[in-house]
Amino acid sequence: MLIEIILEAWTALKRNLTRSFLTMLGIVWGIATVTLLIAYGSSFRSILVHGFDAFGKSVVICWPQQTSEQPGGQRAGKKVVIEQADVDMVKATAPLVRHVCRETVHRPGIAYGDRLLGTAAVRGVCPEYGEMRNEVPSEGRWIDAGDELERRRVIFLGGRTKEQLFSGRPAIGETVEVGGVRFTVIGVMARKIQLSNYFSSDDESAWIPYSTAGDLWNTRYAAVLLFEPIAPQFEKKAMAQVLAAVATRQGFSPTDPKAFQMFGRDEFRPVIDALTIGLQVLLAFVGALTLGIGGVGVMNIMLVSVDERIREIGLRRALGARKRHIKLQFLAETLLIMILGGAIGVLLSYLIAWAVGTLPMMGPLFEDDSGQGDIHLRISMMTVVLSGAVLLVVGVVSGLVPAFRASKLDPVEALRYE
Repeated sequence: MLIEIILEAWTALKRNLTRSFLTMLGIVWGIATVTLLIAYGSSFRSILVHGFDAFGKSVVICWPQQTSEQPGGQRAGKKVVIEQADVDMVKATAPLVRHVCRETVHRPGIAYGDRLLGTAAVRGVCPEYGEMRNEVPSEGRWIDAGDELERRRVIFLGGRTKEQLFSGRPAIGETVEVGGVRFTVIGVMARKIQLSNYFSSDDESAWIPYSTAGDLWNTRYAAVLLFEPIAPQFEKKAMAQVLAAVATRQGFSPTDPKAFQMFGRDEFRPVIDALTIGLQVLLAFVGALTLGIGGVGVMNIMLVSVDERIREIGLRRALGARKRHIKLQFLAETLLIMILGGAIGVLLSYLIAWAVGTLPMMGPLFEDDSGQGDIHLRISMMTVVLSGAVLLVVGVVSGLVPAFRASKLDPVEALRYE
């Protein structure tokens, strides 16, 4: 019976082929709009998430401040510092911490030949820092434990720092001067699409072993402490363990909100969600609204079709067709228009996505031509499924009104209709 209804619906559509085609165009454009907007929103979200992940997927930055409470009779306003003993204390008493590292920063100037970068941040770090902060070398290697242990004068360059010093020439193995001291370039990072940073962007920084930084400036007290929990879901508990460890060693209250400030992934998550999910919902709503307008057009045409086929409906009822058969007939015709238009619309969206390719977003802002920071209209199967779900809802709603109107016609009055 279902096949018969579909065949009858197809026959009814062929009677007015031009009208059916023009009606279908609204659905074609509507489903193409929904699909492309969902794909755009998905790519926009992935770029923003990637930009925040570039900072480090679960790293926490700890800034030493001044105490505001007076535990054990000590005065408020005591300056909190970060020393190697604090790192050792965290490693010994914080089981939820995977890596912990001090970081020191200075701007002594980096020179290569006749080129001098006086503003580049030179950052002394531990070997684990690279994993925590997502510093992935595109050439060479990152700082290792041997560099730290032997105080080697090696340096890892950010993407823009490398370009400003070497102008496209190979940098690995070359010698640069940092504050007048010679360092060997062991690694270079590609340009980094990064939406959050501190001290300086990673693109405009350089890294050396923490122990080696002590040859250039006083590194007894670090600028910040970084750590990574064993898993992202343990971030809050790990923060409490680190705070307790540092507070115990330095004698301040672990409940003091101003003594030791921490900024982790949880600080950024609400921002990411507010920007990306809100935009995705808005784009999906706009696309659904466009498709809904096409659905209204289909509904109007089907109501016209009901008026044109009143005698046919009366004859069907007189021959034994029930109300549900009439409903199914007109609903099937509506859904057939929607499905055919949807299929063409999805194909059109693939064609448009292929023709457009990449849309500039963050690439020009970061002077990056690799395309990693730009919108890529990639239509996934999930996007097609979501578009199909919206299409199905609009199709059913558009088809029910004419279907109910046709089924409620009185058979006798319908047969008399001229």
